Amino acid sequence: MAASTSTRWMIFATGLTLALPAHAFDFGEMLKGVIGKPASQPSASGVDALSNADINAGLKEALTRGADAAVAQLGQKDGFFGNAALKIPLPPSLQKAEKAMRMFGMGKQADELVLSMNRAAEAAVPEAKTLLVGAVKEMTLEDAKGILTGGQTSATDFFRRKTETRLAERFEPIVKANTDKVGLAQQYNQYAGMAAQFNLVDKKQANVEQYVTQQALDRLYTLIGEKEAAIRANPLQAGSDLLKKVFGAVSGK
Repeated sequence: MAASTSTRWMIFATGLTLALPAHAFDFGEMLKGVIGKPASQPSASGVDALSNADINAGLKEALTRGADAAVAQLGQKDGFFGNAALKIPLPPSLQKAEKAMRMFGMGKQADELVLSMNRAAEAAVPEAKTLLVGAVKEMTLEDAKGILTGGQTSATDFFRRKTETRLAERFEPIVKANTDKVGLAQQYNQYAGMAAQFNLVDKKQANVEQYVTQQALDRLYTLIGEKEAAIRANPLQAGSDLLKKVFGAVSGK
């Protein structure tokens, strides 16, 4: 016989309260096979031969391309949910309670929460385009030179530094509006919030909308980083004479 609703939520609450903090989602595996062989060390003579105008324009083009590609890929239906490498899973603290939830007939609620989390992220990502493009426009020549010779993730680091806080502020209301439609989200926030007060749940995972927002941003910056790495590794395949010139000077290709 199926458990009563109150019994189900008791199982859910107990699972959350006993949950321990889990490690953050590891994106290392997702990058394998994309970056390929690391680019050669920057050639001082090659970079020195570039004009400031070329460096500035080349980096702005690369950053804009990376941002546009990432937003376009993620900001559509199934941009997250339909991609196993990008799909946002249940928070680790809730995963620990998931088996019990399914045993007591709450599998549907768990599935609905996962879908709503990913749909929320897909709805929020288009908000990133304006801020990302704005960061590119505000980039100084010093920023550009640092990104050009700063390594595989320097462009991603630049975007994160310039936009992460403001993007989180824009994402959270959109994510909340979507996850609030699922009853389990409110229950999760209630019990996980209580558990976080006793350090039984990572505070970053004590609120569904904060968790989804951070997961969405991590994946967005990861995709931008993949595009950057691809250009650095193969500047001749970048599809732009300017990008070939600028990144070719750095890689010696």
